[in-house]
Amino acid sequence: MSVGGTLGLIAGSFLATVILRWPRGETIVAGRSACENCGRRLEVTELIPLASWFWSRGRCRSCGSQIDRVHPAVEGLCALIGAVSFAISPGVSGAVGALFGWILVALAALDLRHFWLPDRLVLVLILLSIASWWLGLAPSGPDRLFGALGGYAALAIVALSYRRLRKREGLGAGDAKLFGALGAMLGWQSLPLILVGACTVGLLFVAFRLAGGNKVQLADRLPLGALLAFAAFPAWILQQ
Repeated sequence: MSVGGTLGLIAGSFLATVILRWPRGETIVAGRSACENCGRRLEVTELIPLASWFWSRGRCRSCGSQIDRVHPAVEGLCALIGAVSFAISPGVSGAVGALFGWILVALAALDLRHFWLPDRLVLVLILLSIASWWLGLAPSGPDRLFGALGGYAALAIVALSYRRLRKREGLGAGDAKLFGALGAMLGWQSLPLILVGACTVGLLFVAFRLAGGNKVQLADRLPLGALLAFAAFPAWILQQ
């Protein structure tokens, strides 16, 4: 496996723990990993990213309970992002792209599971944008600034308009913050592409639900932050 893929597996293992523990208010960096059902501490051989899950067939060796599938999903996706990032843009640019993609995975997973886009993770994206600008990576500083302001303002205006017209919340503040952070990372030129991509993914999600016989109503919630995250990494790839 490539260096990017290996680093992605390691990052994915950590992020899967963050995704599971953070919403429950549990510590992320302290304490050894243990089975969530029986509490048995996991051995070193059970902590190998992706491989351990397949080797145990997705179940705890002691109690047989199913291991949350967020582990293999996040680890595998982060490995793919790392491999792709370093393959198409070796060096510093590839490292920044990989970090960008890994943060997006965490944000998408938290939004899908809890409709939650933590401000701290969004702030990390903004700091990554500042760091990449300082390193001389495209886009330019003004493009990033306009992207940040324009991205946030666009969804904030939509959210405010929806609230006044429908008398209820339609978009969360986290969606506008994330869109602004994506604009800061990729520049204002990428925002229309990200928004179109997010809408396309959302329509496909609704179509699959309808094809599966599930009812879809106008009041149903969709994780817009996750949809934006899914569209943002391909936009970074095109930018390269």
